[in-house]
Amino acid sequence: MLVRTRHLIAPVVAAGLLACAAPAYAGSPGQVASDRIALTVTPDGLLHATETVTFQGDGVRRTFVRREHMDDRNDRRFEVNDVHGGTVTRDEDRTVLTPSGGGAGSHTVKLTYTVQGAMTPLKDRQELNWVAAGGWNVPVAQTEVSVAAGAAVQDLNCFAGELGSTVGCTQFFTNHTHVQAEFRQQNLESGEYLTIVIGYPPGTTSGKPTLDQRHTLATAFTVNGVTGAALVGLLVLLLGGVGLLYSTRGRDARIVSRKAVEGDHSPVDDGEFSPPDGVRPGQIGTLIDEQADVIDVTATIIDLAVRRYLLIEELTRETYGRIDWQLRRLDGPAEDLMPYERLLHDALFAGRDVVRLSELGGTFAGQLAAVRGALYEDVVRQGWFTRRPDSERTRWTTTGTILAGIGLIGTIGLALYTNLALIGLAVIIAGAALAVGGQYMPAKTSHGATVLAHTLGFRAHLYRGEAPDGPSGDRVALFSRYLPYAVVFDSVSRWAGTVADVGGDGEQADNLYWYEGPAEWDLSNFAESMRSFTLATSGAISASRQFRTLS
Repeated sequence: MLVRTRHLIAPVVAAGLLACAAPAYAGSPGQVASDRIALTVTPDGLLHATETVTFQGDGVRRTFVRREHMDDRNDRRFEVNDVHGGTVTRDEDRTVLTPSGGGAGSHTVKLTYTVQGAMTPLKDRQELNWVAAGGWNVPVAQTEVSVAAGAAVQDLNCFAGELGSTVGCTQFFTNHTHVQAEFRQQNLESGEYLTIVIGYPPGTTSGKPTLDQRHTLATAFTVNGVTGAALVGLLVLLLGGVGLLYSTRGRDARIVSRKAVEGDHSPVDDGEFSPPDGVRPGQIGTLIDEQADVIDVTATIIDLAVRRYLLIEELTRETYGRIDWQLRRLDGPAEDLMPYERLLHDALFAGRDVVRLSELGGTFAGQLAAVRGALYEDVVRQGWFTRRPDSERTRWTTTGTILAGIGLIGTIGLALYTNLALIGLAVIIAGAALAVGGQYMPAKTSHGATVLAHTLGFRAHLYRGEAPDGPSGDRVALFSRYLPYAVVFDSVSRWAGTVADVGGDGEQADNLYWYEGPAEWDLSNFAESMRSFTLATSGAISASRQFRTLS
C-alpha cells in the first residue's frame, strides 16, 4: 500500500541521493552510473519504455524476466519487443538486452522498447506488477523509474534485491496530481532487480497477463476442445457397444423366453423332460456358455460309455496305491459318432484297447485342444452360431488389446510432449471395453436360441433329481442316458442319487452296464465314484506335461 508521508520529502531526498551517489561510481569501470526509465501505460495494456543508461566498460548488459512461475498449471510471460538502441537475445526464461557502444570511457545510450503482459485485472482494481529495472551484470549506482497511465494511482509499492525480494526500495511516491508514480533505488548489486507494483482503477486498460500452460503430468490430462471431443467419442463408442450387445445377447434372451412360453420344441417327452432330439452333452455344454470347456469333453467321455463305445472300470486303491480308472475300448458303430466324438474316441485309445486314466495326465492336452476346436466347428455346423464362438471372442479381444496397447503408447507420448494425453487414455478405455465386451459378443442364431430354450427346461428337471417310478432296468437306462447331461449342468450328485436304491426288487445292483466298480462296490457308492471320476478325468485330460531336471 502507499505510504503517503514519504511524498513530502521525496524531491529533497532524491536530489541528495543522486548528488552523493554519482561520484562514488564515476570513475569505476564496468558499472552503471545511472539508469533512468520512463514508462507509459497505453489503453491496450502495453508499456512503452524510454530508458537512458549511463555506463562504462565492455559487455554491460541487462537481463529482463521473460517467464515466471504463476501457479501449478501456468507460467506468466513478459515479452520485451520493438527494441532500439541495443541488441536482444532470448531464451525460454530471459530476455537479454545489450546497449550499443562500450569500451573505454563513459557512454550514455537511449533505449526504447515495449513490454507486453505486465497488467493484471483484479476484482476491485487493475495492477501493474513489473520488474521495471535492474538485472544488470554490473552494479548500478542510481535507478529511477517513472510510470504514467493517464489514471489516478490508487496505491503503489516497490521492492529491491533478488527476484521475489520483500525488501522495500529506497523511495516511491506520486506527483501532485497522483497520475504519475515515481520510484528510486540506490546501489543495486549485479543481478539485483527493482520490482514496482501500482494499483489503478478497474478498466484503466484492457491488458491482461499472457499465460503459458506449463507442461506437467497434471496439464497433460487437461480437458480441452480436442480431448473433450475424444471423450465424447468414447462415450458414443461405449453406448454403441452396449447397443450392439443388447441387440445380440438381448435377442437371445427374447427368443429363449418366447420359445419357452410357446412350447416350441417342448422339453417334454411322454410326460417326462428330455434333452433336445439328437443333441449330445458336449454340444449342449458349448451352447449354454458358448465355450467348449473341459467338463464338456468329460461329459462326452461318459456319454460314449453310456452309448457302449467304451467301458469305465474303477480300479481298487489297494492295487494301484490310489484311486484310478481304466477305459476299455468297445466296438460301437462309428457312423453314429459326431466328428468331435470320433476324434475324442481315437485320441483316448490311440491304437490301444485299454488305457488307465492316470496315463492320460500330461499327454492329452494337445488332443484336448483339437477336440474342443471340433466342438466349436460342430455348433456352427448345427446352425446354432454363425461363427465359432472362440474365434469371435478372440477377434474382439485381440482388437481391443491392440487398441489398448496403442492407447498406452500414445498416452505416454502425448503426456510427455503435449496436453492431449486424455486422447490416449480414451483409446485405452475403448480398447479395454472392447476386449472385455468381446467375451460377450458370440451370438446364437434363432435356431440356437430355440434349442437353448428347450435345454434350460431339461436342466431344471435334472436339478430336481427326480426319476420316474418303474422297473429298475428302466430307471438305470434313463439315469444313464441323462447322467452325461447332469455332468454338464453340474448336478451329478443329485442326479446320481436317483439310482442309489436300484436293486430293491431283487435285481443285481452292484454295477452298471457301462461302469464297473471294484469288489464290494454297489450303486450306493456311485454318486461319490462319479464325482471323483469327473474331477480326475477333467484334471487328467487338461494337464500339461511338466519338465523336470534331475539333480
